[in-house]
Amino acid sequence: MKVQASLLSLAIASTLAVAAAPADAAVSLKSAAIARADLLIGGNANLLRRAPADVLVAKDAVVDAKGTEHVRYNRTWNGLPVIGGDFVVHSRNGKLSSVSQTLTSAQRPSLRAQVSRDQAIVEAGAHFGTQFFGAPTARTVVYARNTVPVLAHEVVFNGIKADQTPTEMHYFVDARSGKILDQWDGVNTAKPGPGGGGGSCTPAVGIGKTLTEGNVTLNTSLCGSSYSMVDTTRGGGATHNMAMKTIGMGNVFTASSNTWGNNLVTNSQTVGADAQYGIATTWDYYLNVHNRHGIDGAGTGAITRVHYGRNYQNAFWSDGCYCMTFGDGDNGATIYPLVAIDVAGHEMSHGVTSRSAALVYSGESGGLNEATSDIFGTMVEYYASNAADPGDYVMGEKLFPNNADMKKAIRWMFKPSLDKASADCYSSSVGSLDVHYSSGVANHFYYLLAEGAVVPSGFGAGTWANLTPAKLVCNGNTALAGIGRDKASKIWYLALTAYMTSTTNYAGARSATLSAAAELYGNGSAEYNAVAAAWSAVSVS
Repeated sequence: MKVQASLLSLAIASTLAVAAAPADAAVSLKSAAIARADLLIGGNANLLRRAPADVLVAKDAVVDAKGTEHVRYNRTWNGLPVIGGDFVVHSRNGKLSSVSQTLTSAQRPSLRAQVSRDQAIVEAGAHFGTQFFGAPTARTVVYARNTVPVLAHEVVFNGIKADQTPTEMHYFVDARSGKILDQWDGVNTAKPGPGGGGGSCTPAVGIGKTLTEGNVTLNTSLCGSSYSMVDTTRGGGATHNMAMKTIGMGNVFTASSNTWGNNLVTNSQTVGADAQYGIATTWDYYLNVHNRHGIDGAGTGAITRVHYGRNYQNAFWSDGCYCMTFGDGDNGATIYPLVAIDVAGHEMSHGVTSRSAALVYSGESGGLNEATSDIFGTMVEYYASNAADPGDYVMGEKLFPNNADMKKAIRWMFKPSLDKASADCYSSSVGSLDVHYSSGVANHFYYLLAEGAVVPSGFGAGTWANLTPAKLVCNGNTALAGIGRDKASKIWYLALTAYMTSTTNYAGARSATLSAAAELYGNGSAEYNAVAAAWSAVSVS
């Protein structure tokens, strides 16, 4: 993203046991759906572009309120992962209705490599161009992302960029020619750049005097005579202080008092309170709105790290540590620590994407990945209903001092090009942009779907943005009406978790959201037609 600029008493134990029951029921429901899907795929090899040596393994299942089952599969061939071979089986009452996938061929490559893994590491290393930690790794895969499947080596380099952002670069090297076929970073940042608790602790409720969200309630733990920022009510998620380091996990915040921070950056606990509040609110949003138990859907809490690096002006999600990390910016000289609630929701949502559609972080799928985090980060901000940080479609506006007019932000979803780099409307070249800029098309779509061609307050004619309804659409449809945030968010969530795959592009996103709208509200319903109209308004047809 461009700047303009996360022994109990019997009574408690009983409560936890009751709370676990719905989660256990959800697991049983998913297991039954997977078993039925396994039977269905056995007789549909052609539909799935299945080769004789393919092995299909269920990754997850979503069962909606109407009983429609969506089971997501990963694929290997002769023991090799097939990159782009994932798919989702959709069925109801034991009958197959459709399959979401991007794989176009049952053809498989020769297993004879002309380029070794060691040679692939050398080739990828020439492109990495920064300090790396440890030894790079390589594995042989079948690369089938929007192409006829080819034999390749996936090379992974871990390192740190000049701006202190860690990097986990994945390179796909053709095993016959040595050509780099594709590359992406496993670390998902908030903007473009140049475990939980345990032991004998009991749940506690404290006060967080945050930097961006005012005074808030925090769920913490009491361990003996000391409190810690560990939320046992939400999977044991915890907030750690990195103390300006970039290596390791830091230390969980602990104190003798259960009041944290002083609303100022002068107290190191302050932004820890922001982060703890942000990840708790995001957890509650996914649970109460989408019935999802945590990032992974299985109730596992994540680690949040704050005070990362020195003057680090970014935030990121990493699958490697199952953690969200926030830099301090320059402590408010021009940008505050990046712990505002929409940024926290953004980073946590990268984890949700990785545990569902796993949208690859490059090209159009990378833009959809980033937009998904913006969409749900924004919805978390609205869900919080915090008077200190009202909901809006401006990402990260609370990060900048003296910013009442929101002229400074990470992104503006209703008019992405206000940052002078993001795309408002789709074109065939969108996929060549940085994923933080190609996300603009989906952000723009989502705003129009939820709110319609309505200029937000403070951005209309005569303001610094000088927007009119005509400037919000790409096709002149200023009569476009929104369906509201609740319906729009449920359509995007179902599309992400049930219909998108790792290589979904913008055309695929249109199809996925239409399928989700049809499932939730009916084919040809007002909501279905609104989805179609909103995509057309950003030039995706």
